[in-house]
Amino acid sequence: MTENIGTKIKAIRESQKITQEELAKRSGLDLVQVTAIEDNTNIPSLAPLIKIARVLGVRLGTFLDDSDNLGPAITRKNKANESIQTSNSNTEKHAKSHNNFFALAPQKTGRSMEPFIVEINPADESKLAVSAHEGEEFIYVLEGFVKIIYGQNTFILEEGDSIYYDSIVNHLVCAADETGAKILAVVYAPM
Repeated sequence: MTENIGTKIKAIRESQKITQEELAKRSGLDLVQVTAIEDNTNIPSLAPLIKIARVLGVRLGTFLDDSDNLGPAITRKNKANESIQTSNSNTEKHAKSHNNFFALAPQKTGRSMEPFIVEINPADESKLAVSAHEGEEFIYVLEGFVKIIYGQNTFILEEGDSIYYDSIVNHLVCAADETGAKILAVVYAPM
């Protein structure tokens, strides 16, 4: 589904008669980055996706789903489909997947939260960049050890630990060791 994100963004942007240049300017992103996202040649982090969603006046989940289900959404164990890959690479040229997101409620329309199971791949922390965006995040560690850099603080969380924070503060979520980790993440980003 990662390939569809750029296509959906482009379709929404064009339907609103917004140029790529205008989207870049209003979101604070580089035109090259917007073009790469729409062409599906860039694996973005959540921060630019949230900025694009705000400019387009849609929920982040709009890029991830096609459903009109207003009732409850049930995702059975082992049935969450990979919906998005993100990168926190500080070099967009060499961005590769750092996190694999599995949406837990993509069929729920009008949701205010985005729940995911996230597989965090081991990565060289020096090549990762912090992000910041409006909203809040809740993380619960399911497996492994997770390193959270939040502002000037660093926290190591292990299985069963959780953290809830304002995502407007610079933050980075990465594996704390070479084995990777798995988390339940709930992201709230106001429109």
